[in-house]
Amino acid sequence: MRLERSAVPMATACSFGGNDMIRAVETIVGALALVIAGVAASAAQTFTPPKGCTLSLTVQMRQCQVANVYSCAGDVPGDRWISYADGVGVYFSSRIDHETRWMESIDHDSGEIDRLLPKANDHASFSTLIATGRDDYDFLTENTGGFVERFVGVDRLTGESVMIGGILLERSTFELSSYDAAGAFLTRRTGTQFISRDLRLFFGDTEVFENAAGDRVESFQPPVTFSLPGDEGFGSAKPVFDCNAVLTQAPSLTDHLRSLRHDQI
Repeated sequence: MRLERSAVPMATACSFGGNDMIRAVETIVGALALVIAGVAASAAQTFTPPKGCTLSLTVQMRQCQVANVYSCAGDVPGDRWISYADGVGVYFSSRIDHETRWMESIDHDSGEIDRLLPKANDHASFSTLIATGRDDYDFLTENTGGFVERFVGVDRLTGESVMIGGILLERSTFELSSYDAAGAFLTRRTGTQFISRDLRLFFGDTEVFENAAGDRVESFQPPVTFSLPGDEGFGSAKPVFDCNAVLTQAPSLTDHLRSLRHDQI
């Protein structure tokens, strides 16, 4: 299951009350260090997590993507941040919890922050997926502009296991649709992913993205290498695979790859 930016205009936004505004300000202040860290990493060859945070994993992927996973002492135990960079630089950071729920995300291009709303028809659960082979979910997020988005989908394990970069992964399929607060269709995404039980993480593979405007884009972003502390490539801020090919593709593909929001790597 992957986070993503809606590809249709958000013409209507819910208004903020006093408590909502306070919450938004607190979120922005708390995320400011992460935004600054992202900007710094964009200009560097090595990724440095924010102060008080510890880097644990670097993943190089196809289509010119690299992800760095780190945890921070001030967060809830089990929460992790994933920072994403392409050939241009860091563009997105996502905080997930132990169940890989989308707790918070930061778009470094726009400065927009999204947060998971506490109430849900069915929160995503990594534990349910690995125990039963299937996890259905139906939850809401809200951004700093007050726009509420509903996500409905399902992850399924296929029973297939593969070894990539020395890490044992299991293949899964997913279907994910998003809607605005009024129920209007926004986006639909389908495809395959990988999971690691030991790392409790999703990793990308193949995907078809469609939106209400009629756009359709296919992408292929499986992991290629995994670097743990002490390994070559650990902490790299620069992607290494397919970058020349992606940067010369049509803008629609490049923009789409930058628009994907992840609970997966």
